[in-house]
Amino acid sequence: MIKNLVIVESPAKAKTIERFLGEAYTVKSSFGHIRDLAKKNLGIDVEGGFTPQYIVPADKKKIVSELKSLAKKSEMVWLATDEDREGEAIAWHLFEELQLEKEKTRRIVFHEITKDAILKALESPRYIDTHLVNAQQARRVLDRLVGFELSPLLWKKVKPSLSAGRVQSVAVKLIVEKEREIQKFSPKKYFRVTGKFSVPNGKGGQIQLKADLSKRFESLEEAETFLSKCQSSEFTVNTVEKKPLKKSPAPPFTTSTLQQEASRKLGFSVNQTMSVAQRLYESGKITYMRTDSVNLSKLAIGTAAGKIKDAFGEKYLKTRNFTTKSKGAQEAHEAIRPTYMDRSAIEGNRTEQRLYELIWKRTLASQMSEAQLEKTTISIVVSGAPERFIATGEVLIFDGFLKVYMESTDDEQEEEAKGLLPPVKTDDKLNREIIEATEKTTIQPVRYTEASLVKKMEELGIGRPSTYAPTISTVQHREYVIKEDRKGVEREMVQLVLKGDSLSQQNIKEKYGYEKGKLFPTDIGMIVNDFLEQNFQNIMNFNFTASVEEEFDEIAEGNKDWPSMIERFYKPFHNKVDAATQTSERSKGEKILGEDPKSGKPISVKIGRFGPIAQIGEASDEEKPRFASLLKGQSLETITLEEALELFRLPRTLGQFEDEELIIGVGKYGPYVRHKSKFFSLSKTDDPFAIKQERAIEIIIEKRAQEENRNIKQFDEEPGLLILNGRYGPYISFNKKNYRIPKSRKPEELTLEECRKIIEKAGSRVKK
Repeated sequence: MIKNLVIVESPAKAKTIERFLGEAYTVKSSFGHIRDLAKKNLGIDVEGGFTPQYIVPADKKKIVSELKSLAKKSEMVWLATDEDREGEAIAWHLFEELQLEKEKTRRIVFHEITKDAILKALESPRYIDTHLVNAQQARRVLDRLVGFELSPLLWKKVKPSLSAGRVQSVAVKLIVEKEREIQKFSPKKYFRVTGKFSVPNGKGGQIQLKADLSKRFESLEEAETFLSKCQSSEFTVNTVEKKPLKKSPAPPFTTSTLQQEASRKLGFSVNQTMSVAQRLYESGKITYMRTDSVNLSKLAIGTAAGKIKDAFGEKYLKTRNFTTKSKGAQEAHEAIRPTYMDRSAIEGNRTEQRLYELIWKRTLASQMSEAQLEKTTISIVVSGAPERFIATGEVLIFDGFLKVYMESTDDEQEEEAKGLLPPVKTDDKLNREIIEATEKTTIQPVRYTEASLVKKMEELGIGRPSTYAPTISTVQHREYVIKEDRKGVEREMVQLVLKGDSLSQQNIKEKYGYEKGKLFPTDIGMIVNDFLEQNFQNIMNFNFTASVEEEFDEIAEGNKDWPSMIERFYKPFHNKVDAATQTSERSKGEKILGEDPKSGKPISVKIGRFGPIAQIGEASDEEKPRFASLLKGQSLETITLEEALELFRLPRTLGQFEDEELIIGVGKYGPYVRHKSKFFSLSKTDDPFAIKQERAIEIIIEKRAQEENRNIKQFDEEPGLLILNGRYGPYISFNKKNYRIPKSRKPEELTLEECRKIIEKAGSRVKK
């Protein structure tokens, strides 16, 4: 007999817990969910009160069998899965599938994997909370119903292999709306005036003072008129105001704020942050990483206070407990913090260390004193003009929490760092050194990053801590959204310069439009969004999506019956799907751009089988229509007639190489050069319309050299078996499958027989 069997959902968690418990406890992992909705048909009995039909997937049958056998031999089974709804559901599935007895089963929860927390949990077990389980089941069932009914409709009306989801579709809508806001945006030019002045320092030298004019000018003429006035003006200090300022630390991390800060400060994707945080949690280094609470335990506050006093002194300490304000906050537990506040660093890989350090600093800073600053504002009067120059400066009097941590921001127009201003007083005369009026343009709305999208979703109440990362990953995986950098472009701006008695005009260059890690909707993402908006307004409504989340919360609290909640949603939704199937038009985002000047036939753009295409002519014409793929960065929404016509210059022939034609074209995978029936991809910097013959030959020769280096060895007896050099090292390729070569073997020394043994051994392994 086994005295105690503890079941958790991950092997890493099992390993950590095992260290804290004695020989009387056997700790095993279920490797996540052991059951899921059946994939055949809907997996839900709609007529029978939306009863889920759960099955054990093939890759989980062995684990379930082992756990069932161990459970039968155990005196007590402890279900120690995570403390949120998902964890509660895993515990319930284990209870049901392993056929556990209620008297011999206990449920324990903890928000950190430490010895104290585990032992305390064992002292206060409970039964499975069916309300939490029902909230998770309601989410799973509702999402399956939406996906199962909407996806086939999209296959019929838009394009095969598409899918839709309740939360993912509104996330795409946010990105599409932002893109259209940018497309409608019309930049306006203005002139910003800055002045550099000087005052005597009392030692025979001068101190510089930089100030901005309080007004922007809309035209070059207005700016020129003002600078002309400045030629004969006096500049006098009108007021000097000094105000004390206090900056307070940010609260400890929640799931969403951790995702945002890790993106801004460390450059992590939302998915990467959650993956690294999960490893830190499971190895006992931080508290549970799915939370919307900013609360800290008394023990954590006390430990942090001791650390602050020891490291910085009493004046840096100010303990505080934050309260959660996020919309629809669920299961109350702690903020994300280190399990041991006295550990400022940990062992682990570099990403784990960096994320841990971020969490430790944020938690410690939340218990520190405010930073004290002094803000100085100097107003400068211009004789003969109503406008004033304003100079601002900030001086740090006491650093407080800034000694440890400063929160980042999504605002791309960060203020310049303000330093100490020279000691001037009212009525002081200033010397004019130089005044510049520089042409600027108003800034377009800023696209979402993963971090700012999470922030927006949280503000709107869309999704919960456990759903942000999978939602953002899903919309990218389904290619409704792409995350990429966009290079800036250079533009010329006019600048007026007043120096001494001379007023001159010059052109300066500046780069603008550079974007890093921004989310852009794809053409198919925009078309799917428009189709769903047209036919399913409630599904695409932000308030509706948030209200569904609130209903899940009510189910979790035991205040609402989940089958009736699903029924109220499903019947009208199902009727709308039926209506859209019958009446909605097929949507490919087709748009007529104009006429082809040569043939007079219409030129249109739409989504084709392999992506966005331009088309000359119609299917009904005697002569077949001509097609051309859109280039990367081109969109169905913004492409012009001229740009579409340019696409039909391809394919084009550059000349000959080795007695065969060199042809440039654009295909499914982008621009290419075709030679002897082989395709060679052009690099990102190669323009398919401007590439010369020499460069095309260079690409072919480079590719051939790569191919030669790729082949390590082949065998005459087995021509289809190759030893190749790959991206991740040497491997065996045979019958369109790849096989890893053991590190102990030299690839070039392998015999055919040895290769066959490696293939045979790999084939005998059962895939998980």
